[in-house]
Amino acid sequence: MRSRAPRVAVIGAGLSGLAAAAHLRATGADVTVFEASGSPGGLVRTETVGGHRFDTGATVLTMPSLLVDVLGALGVGGDEAHRRLALAPVDPGYVMNYADGSSLSIPHEAAEIPAAVASVFGVQAGDGVADLLRWLRRVYDAEFDTFIDRNYDGLADLTDARTRRAAARLVGLRTLGGLGGAVARHVTDERLQRAFTFQALYAGVPPHRARAIYAIIADMDIGRGVSAPEGGMGRVGRVLADALVDSGVDIVYRTPITSIRRNAHGRVTAVGTDDDVVEVDAVVATLERDGVARLIGEHPRRRLRYSPSALVVHGVLPDATTSTWRSGHHTVDFGSAWSQTFAEITARRGRLMSDGSFLITRSAVSDPSTFVTDGLESVSVLAPAPNLQSAGLDWDRIAGPYTDEVLGTLASRGYTGIDGMHVLRVDHPKTWARAGLPAGTPFSVAHTASQTGPLRTANVWPTSGNLVLAGSATVPGVGIPPVLVSGGLAAARVTDLLRGPGGGR
Repeated sequence: MRSRAPRVAVIGAGLSGLAAAAHLRATGADVTVFEASGSPGGLVRTETVGGHRFDTGATVLTMPSLLVDVLGALGVGGDEAHRRLALAPVDPGYVMNYADGSSLSIPHEAAEIPAAVASVFGVQAGDGVADLLRWLRRVYDAEFDTFIDRNYDGLADLTDARTRRAAARLVGLRTLGGLGGAVARHVTDERLQRAFTFQALYAGVPPHRARAIYAIIADMDIGRGVSAPEGGMGRVGRVLADALVDSGVDIVYRTPITSIRRNAHGRVTAVGTDDDVVEVDAVVATLERDGVARLIGEHPRRRLRYSPSALVVHGVLPDATTSTWRSGHHTVDFGSAWSQTFAEITARRGRLMSDGSFLITRSAVSDPSTFVTDGLESVSVLAPAPNLQSAGLDWDRIAGPYTDEVLGTLASRGYTGIDGMHVLRVDHPKTWARAGLPAGTPFSVAHTASQTGPLRTANVWPTSGNLVLAGSATVPGVGIPPVLVSGGLAAARVTDLLRGPGGGR
């Protein structure tokens, strides 16, 4: 008699949960995804606010091949996957504006970047960036397969031959020192150094304190280009969810999991909702660590340090106003200060930026039919801010005045009319906290030295071998590419477990 397919519950229909579900379904598992909200995608979403469309979560999409791989696991071929995702290159990937009035547009194609740099900063700077891009790619090649897209069972795994070879390459590439110094070996202009180090903030680390191993983020971000899906970022989650449903996966929306049940040996046996108990052989949970702990009644002792948060302003402006700006789909506007600014928001006693740098998102540059309504363009402004763990600011009181300050600063820097924006919604650390995100940050646990790689929260729960984690709080970390990888790593954990002795069936 043939045994039944293993039953796996995935908690959360964010990208990591959807990726895990796809890879598990590819092995024949019976998968059900439980999602507390009414739609897939998690923090990668597009919402209607006041009658206008906004990408209200992650807006920078890199390495779309990882999405194609997830769809491929469900039998959706490359051409069809690309058709469904409807991705277009964002070109320029970034416009970077500096306090001295200079501006650099970063082409989508890496081969074109040195010439763009040379046109603004000179031939020598262009040559330096060409060298830098080659170095970034070598760092990626040495790091990704061995240290990111891989399950570790402990520090002992770092001693195998494969890891030793990769580590030797990274040492040879001088990645154990500071990120700023590594980039400065190739480009001496501080403005260009900022362009290739600000990405460390995605990992919750101030650029001036980041290790050079984080240069891999700049390769993913600038070296490989940014893409945008037609209709907004929310399309990504919908496409993955639709493919899962077509393959036989159940996705149950508006159904939060209220408990994870275990037997006397610590093995997960079921998940509970408000109305039901569902027996399972394994669980993949995409919640933050403490959220998982609450579901099983545990209290982790290790204190985690979280990434900075942000104030994000969503509003509309006449499209004639935005057309006068030096900007693109993504615009990074740098203040005069640099190390000081990010030291302020990442310190253990954080405070607001005294000379802010901001990310302005104009999705209409890539997709005007979605993000311009009745002549009004959707514009979002992100101002990095300390999280609630480091600064217990009264955001309900200060969000309005701080929004005015941020928009006023940008108006003084040349974004004419932005201080007249019709603000429709402001998200801030208290917003994220009310959504259940620890420390009031959507950027999860910071990639400090003690919270990176094998030292990050492991993706197998220590007291339950069939409870596996995915998402930004576990390995490999924060950002769309890492969370997609985390889903695949979690699925591999479950598959190995269920194929072992007894198999959970």
